[in-house]
Amino acid sequence: MRIGVPDLVSNSYFPAVAAVDLGAFEAEGIEAGIELVFPVTRALEMLRDGELDYVAGSAHAVLTVFPRWDGASLLAALARHMYWFLVLRSDLGVRRGDIKAVKGLRIGAAPGPRDGLEEMLREAGIDPGRDAVAIGPVPGATGSGVSFGVQAARALADGVIDGFWANGMGTEVAVRSGAGSVVLDVRRGDGPPAARGYTFPALVTTDRRIAEQPDEVAAAVRAVVAAQRMLKADPSRATEVGEKRFPAEEAGLIAGLIERDLPYYDPSISEEAVDRMNAFAQRIGLLDAPVPYAQVVATGFAGSWAS
Repeated sequence: MRIGVPDLVSNSYFPAVAAVDLGAFEAEGIEAGIELVFPVTRALEMLRDGELDYVAGSAHAVLTVFPRWDGASLLAALARHMYWFLVLRSDLGVRRGDIKAVKGLRIGAAPGPRDGLEEMLREAGIDPGRDAVAIGPVPGATGSGVSFGVQAARALADGVIDGFWANGMGTEVAVRSGAGSVVLDVRRGDGPPAARGYTFPALVTTDRRIAEQPDEVAAAVRAVVAAQRMLKADPSRATEVGEKRFPAEEAGLIAGLIERDLPYYDPSISEEAVDRMNAFAQRIGLLDAPVPYAQVVATGFAGSWAS
């Protein structure tokens, strides 16, 4: 089984990676592997084309490759709420929550996550063009084996960018180095209230795979749920995964990040979460009309969320 993730040295999609490395897939009789494929849109294209079997990524991004949710479905949430941070250069002295401080700055953001940043800015009354907010890729963040968040932290420290919109690992590295300060942690209530509901990390596969291999899909959901529970029971197990996958510094940080995220480890996907995400997708032009919950979520596997 081939599972694609758009960022690996990260807490964003960690339950899927942990499900492989902590033996949850093996316990289901499945040999699974993780492949780093950046950006998420490319991972989803590979899913569509049969080059990947599953993707662990941002839920709303599915619409970039599967219009109107036609051909793919969400299987389980890896965690709740939009999960990226806005970090700016610490020497700017920006207060926590001051979103308007981005005016005139260079902000690094990956495709997919960028959607959430731009809509959040619009909701806050900021027009990137009018207010000279230069949002773009982070130099050096697209190579094989590169983690976007960690590379963003390095680019911030080097003065290549003034800030970034990225995962908790990149944020932690930037803050600990002294290069960056957290301005917005949307998952925990910073920024426009609606922003928490724009998206969330999820496990997704094609409708064809669901139809042809339902037992395998059910097992994949159970494996992710089991990994979430392992980490809740003992967050230090995240270090086992980090030592296999991450550079030494990030391996030493991952357990703390996962422990902080544990309140959001809920595999269930509510109708409210889908409605909010689809409303966001409509506002940014990824969706032209509301889509029923059952067209977005593979509800036949919902029983595994509580298994």
